[in-house]
Amino acid sequence: MSREISAGVLLRVAYEGTEFHGWASQKGARTVQEALLGAVRAIDDGVRGVRGASRTDAGVHAEWQLASFDTGRRLEARAWALAINQHLPDDVAVRAACDAPIGFNPRFAAHNKLYRYRLLIDPVRDPLQRKVAWRIGRGIDLALLEREARGIVGERDFAAFRSASDERENTVRHVRRVEVERSSDTRIVSIAVEGSGFMHNMVRIIVGTLVDVATGRLAEGAIARGLETRDRRVLGTTAPAQGLTLERIDLRASEEGNQVGAWWPDSAP
Repeated sequence: MSREISAGVLLRVAYEGTEFHGWASQKGARTVQEALLGAVRAIDDGVRGVRGASRTDAGVHAEWQLASFDTGRRLEARAWALAINQHLPDDVAVRAACDAPIGFNPRFAAHNKLYRYRLLIDPVRDPLQRKVAWRIGRGIDLALLEREARGIVGERDFAAFRSASDERENTVRHVRRVEVERSSDTRIVSIAVEGSGFMHNMVRIIVGTLVDVATGRLAEGAIARGLETRDRRVLGTTAPAQGLTLERIDLRASEEGNQVGAWWPDSAP
């Protein structure tokens, strides 16, 4: 039943991206946006659309995607989260919800995103890691990888670090942090990349280039050469999608001082 719009809702959404063709709706493809919209419309069929903060690619996972919608139903935030989850498949879930202004779009309010890429350093395949990590079967120099990663941090022109399909004119981005972290499982190395925003495949190209340098496929300094020449050809491979997870999105306060999304519970609703 269609209702007059009376409220906005903001959701924190997690998904295992293996069986999805990315976040954004595509004709004839299973996407997170369409799955979420279908679940929301099961509660309020007047909802026109769901607005996401980040267009993750096919196979990419998320712990902290943000999505908003406008509704004519008045429910408590916790009730929205629990009700939507009843209509979602097992590989996507609403982890938290809060009230938002009508028309709120998290894409334009996001000022910081954190992605994490997982590497499995193991000469033998591990079936339990195949959907969440990129296996590197040959020797890798992690000290060299960390040294190469230092050249990424800062506000720079990352024109070379995007897919051919990304034709946007503004290619300057501020990467605040690139950190290589070792897990308690010594085979697992993660690369955290945090910044103001990213172009299509940018994080995966960064990681692929770092791995190519650290395994000897590319000479040290590839990151610097890419930044200087703005030429995608001097960089490395695009790392596979399954190792990448959108770990967090931070929202800025609005000009009116609205703090929507500034606080989230750590546990499920």
